[in-house]
Amino acid sequence: MALKEDFEEHAEKAKTLPENTSNENKLILYGLYKQSTVGNVNTSRPGMFNMKDRAKWDAWKAVEGKSQEEAMNDYITKVKQLKEEAAGSA
Repeated sequence: MALKEDFEEHAEKAKTLPENTSNENKLILYGLYKQSTVGNVNTSRPGMFNMKDRAKWDAWKAVEGKSQEEAMNDYITKVKQLKEEAAGSA
């Protein structure tokens, strides 16, 4: 399976992660997803009163410089890890 197809499949799987998935893990996935699909951060950091968007921006900025292929691979690995953890605790 091509990397892009595998990435898209895992992006769909990520939507089925349990609700108790930590915000930290959700932010990691968000940053890797944005890096995979958009590339490096291309917007300014949201203001300090917009905490949610600021955290998302910071998560994306944290993976700046990764190639899109590397970010896709990391995203796939993280989704697999979270799915295994969810299955183990079910």
